[in-house]
Amino acid sequence: MSTTAPEVASAVAVVAKRLRDSESALVTDMATMMKSEIEHLDSDPKLVELLEASVHGNVSTIIHVLANDIPVDHLQPTTAAVEYALRLAQRDVPSNSLMRAYLMGQNSMTRHCFRLVEEMDLPADDTMAVTRHISDVLFGYIEWITLYVFQAYENERRRWLGAEGNVLSSTIHQLLGPGDPDGRAFEAETGYRLARVHIAVILWTADDDARELSVLDRAARDLAGRLRTDGPPIVTAIDRSTVWAWIPLGEGGRGVATAEGTPAFDLPSGVRAAVGLPADGIRGFRRSHEQAKAAYAVATMPGSSASPIVGFGDRGVAVVSLLAQDLESTRAWVREVLGGLADDTPGTATLRETLAVFFATKESHLHTAEQMNLHRNTVKYRVGKALAETPSHRDRLDLALALTVCEFLGPAVLAGESATP
Repeated sequence: MSTTAPEVASAVAVVAKRLRDSESALVTDMATMMKSEIEHLDSDPKLVELLEASVHGNVSTIIHVLANDIPVDHLQPTTAAVEYALRLAQRDVPSNSLMRAYLMGQNSMTRHCFRLVEEMDLPADDTMAVTRHISDVLFGYIEWITLYVFQAYENERRRWLGAEGNVLSSTIHQLLGPGDPDGRAFEAETGYRLARVHIAVILWTADDDARELSVLDRAARDLAGRLRTDGPPIVTAIDRSTVWAWIPLGEGGRGVATAEGTPAFDLPSGVRAAVGLPADGIRGFRRSHEQAKAAYAVATMPGSSASPIVGFGDRGVAVVSLLAQDLESTRAWVREVLGGLADDTPGTATLRETLAVFFATKESHLHTAEQMNLHRNTVKYRVGKALAETPSHRDRLDLALALTVCEFLGPAVLAGESATP
């Protein structure tokens, strides 16, 4: 039975209702703050998505507790909060990053609640009672949830370090980390020779079923088997739905992936791949992986239309991966270049696609019509309408690049119908 005074519970319920009304914006602000302020939390689009889901689950639970005066010991942790802790453990993200996220979230939520209480203009004694109650609830919740997720983190970390296929993970991370890499120690530990050409690959599945790790490992080794390799690949699991791999290439292997594009490979159903460019030695081992990560970031952006296999050398991927690092500025630039063509509507999507093909075919109406299976007059009409939506001072290079950004990043850089330039 609740021991909260009725007048306090009533005022806290009002605060909870106002929190609910602004929940979406509150979650976005908190997740954005955590990503920008805490190292390691913004390194992967999939991690960012899971972070946002975790923040949403925690905020929603807190609002529910405040609104209904629910004891903390009656709660169950949200799936997203636990899964996020497990994923950080699998990726060797320090536990202090998780702790900072919860402390920052508690502080942000407390300040927001207190501001709402101030706006209610209650008598001083009531204000004190309400703020004290909210503070106790938030402290109790954070203490409870952090104990739970940290236990889950530690259990998963012990399990993950002992899991088959992950014994090389620490050694690989050391070679990829800052500072001068110790190539001899790496080779002695892994048996993988660095003085040759490597191509880095990231493979992942949307399905987080742990059984998929064996599928990903086999896919990496099958891929290596189809190439002119100079030995077996080195493969390590990053989390239960992602593996990193390096394939040593033999003579002629440089042509596997080039600045002109990445050839298509058969992958198991549901598996995707991001591929770097071939490169030599330790620096090449590291650089090809950086390129694969950049391609992976483009492929996993929410709303991205990237194909199942994305190569750093594929058209536009390298540039788009750089622009994706600052979505707010990129979104503003796309709007400035495309004008009304940056609206997120089916009609403008059709116009963008036609104009992009038109530029790719060196502004040939005939070739665009052939490629899109359209009548030439339809292409002329669409191209004219598309160009009419864009500011007249923009040159073709800016337009083509902005269209490529829209193609890969989709809704992340587009605006709704009501948006204004």
